[in-house]
Amino acid sequence: MSEHSTGTTEDLFLGGRLRLVQPMKGHRSGHDAMLLAAATAAQAGDQVVEFGAGVGAAGLALARRVGGIALKLVEIDPQLAALARENAAANNIAADVVVLDVTASVQAFAGYALKPDSADVVLMNPPFNDAVRHRASPDAERASAHVADTKTLDGWIRASRRLLKSGGRLTLIWRADGLMDVLAALAHGFGSLAILPVHADPTKAAMRVLVRAVKGGRAPTRILAGLMLNQETGVPNKEVADMLAGGEVLPLAKP
Repeated sequence: MSEHSTGTTEDLFLGGRLRLVQPMKGHRSGHDAMLLAAATAAQAGDQVVEFGAGVGAAGLALARRVGGIALKLVEIDPQLAALARENAAANNIAADVVVLDVTASVQAFAGYALKPDSADVVLMNPPFNDAVRHRASPDAERASAHVADTKTLDGWIRASRRLLKSGGRLTLIWRADGLMDVLAALAHGFGSLAILPVHADPTKAAMRVLVRAVKGGRAPTRILAGLMLNQETGVPNKEVADMLAGGEVLPLAKP
């Protein structure tokens, strides 16, 4: 990490193959974004949209791994969107950055060439802390990135369902203790779910879930073996270290 005089830092991801400038304070991209990217299946020619892209970490990491995708980054905060645009250019990755509320109208989306039934892939890391159960950060940007109201998840998944083609894939990361909310939101229009629990280590309950869902999918739901970020001794797992270095993908990204 290197500090900039503008209140930002430059951080290295994927073993140094992705350089991202992000705010020194507020919401900062980290492991969740890299997990999301590594769990997202895509191929050249796909129309890929990231909701709540922030500085572009997950979408740009996916584009670094999978060449030839048409990437669009949707972010409500103009300052973060500007950094995402700069990051895409600095990493020589083609990406269209859109300043837009994920819960905006069909007409607002269409104004940015985000028409219904047009995307092959949507990935997202929505604000996932329940405002009732979690004390919001005094930092407004960090709070907006992490604290959701009861309608947030439904709204984001509804927007992804509208945007995806039939057979299109949604990949998201969420709190493990909110899995029932995810399943309820995906019950309308999605199927063929695959769920990957993420644990800090083998002694702890899952803290995150990565979920892949298919618009109109009909295959049974699968719960995959949990991903352990660390061994019981605290040493990072080699699979995770390889993934963070950009050399490995997670099972959700595989056929």
